[in-house]
Amino acid sequence: MTVQLYARDIGTGTPLVLLHAFPLSSAMWLGQREGLAGRFRVITPDLRGFGGSRLGADEPSVELMADDVARMFRRLGVARAVVGGLSMGGYVAMALCRRHPDLVLGLVLADTKAAEDTDTVRLARLRQAEAIDRDGDVSVLLDEVLPHLVGPTTLRQRALVYGRVRGLVQSTPPPAAAWALRAMAAREPSFETLRGLKVPALVMVGSEDAVSTEDDARAMADVMPNAELTVIPRAGHLCAVEQPDLFNQAVSEFAAALARASQ
Repeated sequence: MTVQLYARDIGTGTPLVLLHAFPLSSAMWLGQREGLAGRFRVITPDLRGFGGSRLGADEPSVELMADDVARMFRRLGVARAVVGGLSMGGYVAMALCRRHPDLVLGLVLADTKAAEDTDTVRLARLRQAEAIDRDGDVSVLLDEVLPHLVGPTTLRQRALVYGRVRGLVQSTPPPAAAWALRAMAAREPSFETLRGLKVPALVMVGSEDAVSTEDDARAMADVMPNAELTVIPRAGHLCAVEQPDLFNQAVSEFAAALARASQ
């Protein structure tokens, strides 16, 4: 079943498609829409089941999520875009590079990893999905996932940011959360995809990210033919939400250079 993704589409210029983290929605990109739409066409879809997008009845798959994004490109008349993904959005962005490389003008990977899940992480995801199915709510995510989404600096100094993230997690539709957990648990490693990447890449990671670490970021940057690595200080796993100005500045410089090179 084909799912049409709901997407916010604002601004003009080189298209910048941003794919959200789990278990959030495109609402997490508010600071990017505000900060980048003056220079770029910022497109932020809700991945299937999240926000305003329907879940459909397909088997869980990150590859399928990438195909959804490719269909959105065609629907919006976007030939190529700078594609950015944070955490789960990064997995989808890498799958898009694998399945629809012609759509990608440049790649931004933030707080994500190319490795498949370890057995421990995979089993935890499957257990969380079962708990969500059983309980009919996402309380397991508030207990087990939320504490790792932001860094200690945000917890100490940015109560509003933490409150916003908590609200987004709370509003996640349980079926979407369970589906996405299973999709992430089943995903393949993406190192070969990155090794064959034909476009420039920007890898970003929060200095306090304990989920996707600086080592994970470096492992991705090292295998890509043309990649730069930026560490965002005083940010955890959601560096774009915790430090929007620093994230926006890095993405803006990267995308503007690509736009000049492609003219």
